[in-house]
Amino acid sequence: MGVGVLGKWSVVVGASVLLTAVLAPGGSSAAPPGCGDAGWVGSWMAAPSDSFGAVDPGLVPQLSVSDQTYRVVITPHLGGSELRVHLTNRTRPLPMDVARVTVATSAGGAAVRPESLREVTFGGRTGVTLAPGADLVSDPVDLTVDGFTPLAVSVHLPGFAVLPTEHFNGNATSYYSLPFAGDSTAEPVGERLPLRTTAVPLVSGLDVLAPGAAGAIVAFGDSITDGYVSANFLGTPQDAGVVDRNVRYPDFLQRRLDAAGKPFAVLNAGISGNRVTRDGFIPQFGPAAVSRVDQDVIGKAGVTDVIVLEGINDLGIPIGASYEQIVAGYTTLIERLHAAGLTVHLGTILPASNALADGMLTLPYSNPVRQRINAWIRTQNLSDSVVDFDAALRDPANPDVLDPRFAGPDNLHPNAAGYQAMAAAIDLDVFVGCR
Repeated sequence: MGVGVLGKWSVVVGASVLLTAVLAPGGSSAAPPGCGDAGWVGSWMAAPSDSFGAVDPGLVPQLSVSDQTYRVVITPHLGGSELRVHLTNRTRPLPMDVARVTVATSAGGAAVRPESLREVTFGGRTGVTLAPGADLVSDPVDLTVDGFTPLAVSVHLPGFAVLPTEHFNGNATSYYSLPFAGDSTAEPVGERLPLRTTAVPLVSGLDVLAPGAAGAIVAFGDSITDGYVSANFLGTPQDAGVVDRNVRYPDFLQRRLDAAGKPFAVLNAGISGNRVTRDGFIPQFGPAAVSRVDQDVIGKAGVTDVIVLEGINDLGIPIGASYEQIVAGYTTLIERLHAAGLTVHLGTILPASNALADGMLTLPYSNPVRQRINAWIRTQNLSDSVVDFDAALRDPANPDVLDPRFAGPDNLHPNAAGYQAMAAAIDLDVFVGCR
């Protein structure tokens, strides 16, 4: 995966107000509403990973310079008639001027449905400046949102826009303009947005106003939660065939919940390459799970339950973490999530001994430690439940590798059928919901 290069930073100061503090979602507690009381619930998210995106996961170069519009296409999981948009400048060490933001129902590609176009404001203003490290949530917007119906959030950056905060592996196509092309946030056709990326710049979340019975389940993890599928055995670039299809395991889990009539939204807080105990091996892999759990899980609107699936990168990226370090990391995560009143479901680590990354390059160390960790996960009594992803996807003839039916080309990441099998392995009755 590509690593961007920092050049000289310059500061362009806009006329909008400078936000000097990181704002939690909604500026208030993210605790779930009481049953029967309407409240904000997260419907979609993309965990901020870095500001070093020279290329996206398809190895397409990214060109962020100045005075550009970004149309980020997102797919909510929970519907509603009122929404809030989250913007992020979390990983960029400079302020980010935002002149205008709109949201609309996608009409395919870069186009939007004109009748659905809405202006997005922040404290009543159309323009704001996000301070370095800041996240920001919008004022409520009246727009009907349907589950699995894509929306387009358009953001105009009038000034210096180099290296915006991104979620590196979006598995969805977004669009943006050439440098110095100006404001295209209200353009319905999108013809002034010719550039594409499968990263997710600037936009980090969407909340909907939902009945009190609704809650959010956060899927917290690495590239396997992120839904990455490689195009070849080397592991990069991504397989273009899964982009824009919503075939991550959290997407399949959402479909199961909808079919069962359970009032949950599944939020995908995966970051490719992420580790439990240590920050990413490269910037795109994001901060350690124990470092980002407050912002990416506990701070999400309406969250009640968390599925934790991480650890393969702790083992597989040399020099690997020890059994004791990873178990200590899990213990810390569970304690902090329980302290926030959340129900925790801990997942076993998938096999990868015939993969290049996280497998063959780290044998014989990683697989025996993985097996030992999985044995601990299955027998520990810290989490509220266990999801045995390993048992669901391993090859019955060789439990150290993925079942060929479920393995992607790199033998590390599942294919779409594997992600569906992961979702099928989850007992829907373990989710607590409002309380």
